[in-house]
Amino acid sequence: MTRTDRLTAILDLLAESGHVEVEDIVSRLGVSPATARRDLDSLAKQRLLSRTRGGATKGAVAYDLPGRYNRDDHAEAKQRIALAASELIGPGAVVGLSGGTTSTALAQVLSTREDLNAPSNRPMLTVVTNAINIATQLAVRPNIKIMVTGGILNPRSYELVGPYTDVIMQKVALDFAFIGVNGVDPKIGPTITDEGEAMVNSAMARRATASYVLADSSKIGKRSFATMAGYEFKRLITDSGIKPADKAAFEAAGTEVTVAELD
Repeated sequence: MTRTDRLTAILDLLAESGHVEVEDIVSRLGVSPATARRDLDSLAKQRLLSRTRGGATKGAVAYDLPGRYNRDDHAEAKQRIALAASELIGPGAVVGLSGGTTSTALAQVLSTREDLNAPSNRPMLTVVTNAINIATQLAVRPNIKIMVTGGILNPRSYELVGPYTDVIMQKVALDFAFIGVNGVDPKIGPTITDEGEAMVNSAMARRATASYVLADSSKIGKRSFATMAGYEFKRLITDSGIKPADKAAFEAAGTEVTVAELD
């Protein structure tokens, strides 16, 4: 297990109950107490948790996320998808992140990568996002440059939408875009519950050299209200819960499918 994987795993343990002890990390991750303490100290310096005697608790945050971020039956799958997406991103990249729980998981993974937090006189990563929770999450990372698109806030998702967002999106060029969706179908592609979010997602994807839809397997074959008009759906990252027939259907339609394996 790499250090980045360990840090992510510790945050997962912390999310389960709101606190974690050094002994928990030692037994669950198979590391020494000294390594566990160093990892906790590193996460505390990044303001991702608060150190206590013998462990840590969740760090104070400046916002409360909508309920869908706090009750997620597919958190492990989304974490694996986020790790697979992170592997595509090198230092110096310009990345678009839409809102959603899987995109938020990707932002968390990026925030703990050592190579993106190395001392530098230039940004190690530039993130363009319409999700204010993602912008807040990354704001404490001095080596990550953040651009927020502007627009009208959707309080149900913490995403900025509307014509102002569209204007800003036309002025950026992205290396990668990672798009969260509510459903994805081999025939009609990705779909979103909110039409405003669908328009922003489509604009973001079209501004990228390579765009990826992030969708855990529970969303495969499902359809929501709004399509991503004008977007050519070519790449999907999902988890190993996808059925072979569904994977074959996507590939037959010309979509490259990356499967993030679950333990």
